[in-house]
Amino acid sequence: MVAMHSVVSIEVRGDVAIVWIDHPPVNALGRPVRDGLVSSLAEVRANATVKAIVLACRSRTFIAGADIREFGKPPEGAPLLSVMDAIEQSDKPVVAAIFGTALGGGLEVALCCHYRVAVPSAKLGLPEVKLGILPGAGGTQRLPRIFGAQRALDMMTSGDPISAIDALAGGLVDALVREDALIDDAVVFARDLVTQQQPLRKVRDRDDKLTDARGKPELFAAYKKQLERKSRGFEAPFAIVDCVQAAVEKPFEEGLAVERDRFTGLMNGTQSGAQRYYFFAEREAQKIPDVPKGTPVRGVAKVGILGAGTMGGGIGMCFANVGIAVHLVEVKQEALDRGIATIRKNYERSVKSGRFKQADVETRMALITGSLSMEDFAPCDLVIEAVFESMPLKKEIFATLDRVCKPGAILASNTSGLDLNEIASATTRPGDVIGMHFFSPANVMKLLENVRGRETKKDVIATAMQIGKTIGKVPVLVGVCRGFVGNRLLAARSVQSTQLVLLGAMPWDVDRVLYDFGLPMGPFAMSDLAGLDIGWNATTSRGETLRDRLCEMGRRGQKTGAGYYNYHPETREKSPEPKVAEMIEQFSRDKGVTRRTFSDREILERCILPMVNEGAKILEEGIAIRASDIDVVWVNGYGFPVYRGGPMRWADDVGLPKIVARLKQLQAEDNSDFWKPSALLEKLAAEGKRITE
Repeated sequence: MVAMHSVVSIEVRGDVAIVWIDHPPVNALGRPVRDGLVSSLAEVRANATVKAIVLACRSRTFIAGADIREFGKPPEGAPLLSVMDAIEQSDKPVVAAIFGTALGGGLEVALCCHYRVAVPSAKLGLPEVKLGILPGAGGTQRLPRIFGAQRALDMMTSGDPISAIDALAGGLVDALVREDALIDDAVVFARDLVTQQQPLRKVRDRDDKLTDARGKPELFAAYKKQLERKSRGFEAPFAIVDCVQAAVEKPFEEGLAVERDRFTGLMNGTQSGAQRYYFFAEREAQKIPDVPKGTPVRGVAKVGILGAGTMGGGIGMCFANVGIAVHLVEVKQEALDRGIATIRKNYERSVKSGRFKQADVETRMALITGSLSMEDFAPCDLVIEAVFESMPLKKEIFATLDRVCKPGAILASNTSGLDLNEIASATTRPGDVIGMHFFSPANVMKLLENVRGRETKKDVIATAMQIGKTIGKVPVLVGVCRGFVGNRLLAARSVQSTQLVLLGAMPWDVDRVLYDFGLPMGPFAMSDLAGLDIGWNATTSRGETLRDRLCEMGRRGQKTGAGYYNYHPETREKSPEPKVAEMIEQFSRDKGVTRRTFSDREILERCILPMVNEGAKILEEGIAIRASDIDVVWVNGYGFPVYRGGPMRWADDVGLPKIVARLKQLQAEDNSDFWKPSALLEKLAAEGKRITE
């Protein structure tokens, strides 16, 4: 017998009712599911022939979370807590049948079931922290009652799921069942509960796993201290600690009230709004208006990479990691040997850290070959040039690739800002040329800035976007301009950060403000890390810039132990250097500048506002498809804090009228058109609109 309730249906097998959720693609707990569950559970509880209930899902997964589209909107339909109560207060045992993923609200629903069974391949987690919130339907109160405070904290503050096998070991899952017989085995499990007269176990009533942490506030204080290092700037992880402490110290209902209070505060805050915005922005970046879903892609079974240095080697690792054969080409054997040795060294480091086994190293290394001739790129489906930024050199290389590569091969440049159209002009097939700008270290950084040339074919674009996802990157499509999207915004910020130091700030003042804002490091620490002597020539240096003078002093960055900062020889910990401060003050005098002090707010505005303004110009020019694409680039490529959404989302949160007014004020103060607001910003501000909508 099957009864239907919209996306929830009931199937009765003898004395066991299966309550089916069928709400593709991931059975999210939207209003139809919640309403259907409440009515269906009431119906099966009233059915005298039903002795046990199995909660199951169709499609490709168990409940994978709440419907994020409902967040921030007035509540409609049955509240999730009503669903929880209907399950937990059932006088008939309820068994969750888990496959795929049980995430967020999905796992919270499962925690309200009296028992849980899962297939071995299932994943379970509470990833709400990644959206700037916390589990708000009892997750912070129930999970510690199963796992204990420490493990529950680790799981919720990281947001990372665990396997069903680990869940079984910890008691989160009661039994593993066959992959191909989940429902049949879950029905047998439920029927056995009735036959054996097993109790209706409510997680909320458990207390044994909480006693170790009870009366020990220092444990939670220490955990927060630990979070200060890895979750700097985020609010949600610290709120989770408060909730788990409440679970340990308070009765269940009081702990639930603390969870609800913290959840509401986070949901209404700017961080969660920004993180939810970013969640959708990353997915939206995959949508290209004139390259629709279903556009044919080219097969990529073998990749050639020109250059086996830091960048080329890192790119090679990205492909080998997913089983794609790689051929590296270098100009000298020692450079090739060094590059391949570095790849092996990086993999060996992963073995030591426990990320994978030695056998995995050998599997990956077997996919990587090398030679000294570009002729060997002939069988490759995709070739990526990763040499230094020289237009004549790149054009020479692409002319050679055009000759040696097979028809249909994609020719890609890793250029970080040169004119891709000019590079493509060196070939007879500019439609097969695309930019694939990886960020260093390429095997670690998530961003892949795919650059569309004037003649790049649509199937080439579709292939580059797909291959980016295959190798674990976040691909974003941009157009051709100097610096593309990421480095063009960075250049605008660099102009003003350098100007700030000329006018009166110190490098460590600027770096501190941007670090406190949430960036991983400021521009001067970043310059030291990269090396101040990149592109610097000792024979032509005349002390015209701060960088020239530092390099002339032998202060060339972290590698020499001194740049803008001094660096500890072992820890690399940085500290300001009085001699650098003196040099900067002398530099300002030499330039005829009277130095003044800058507040932290001024420093922040002078660094971030140029990025916002440049981003608006990029949109005007059609270099980026959406403002949110700019944010995805900066979150993944430059560490812009995701809890601010990106520079464009930050501007919206500040308010575009305020942004435009401040730009005009700076334009007047500095008597410089550098600060002139873009036409798009002025238009949107005047209309009361947001740039990210």
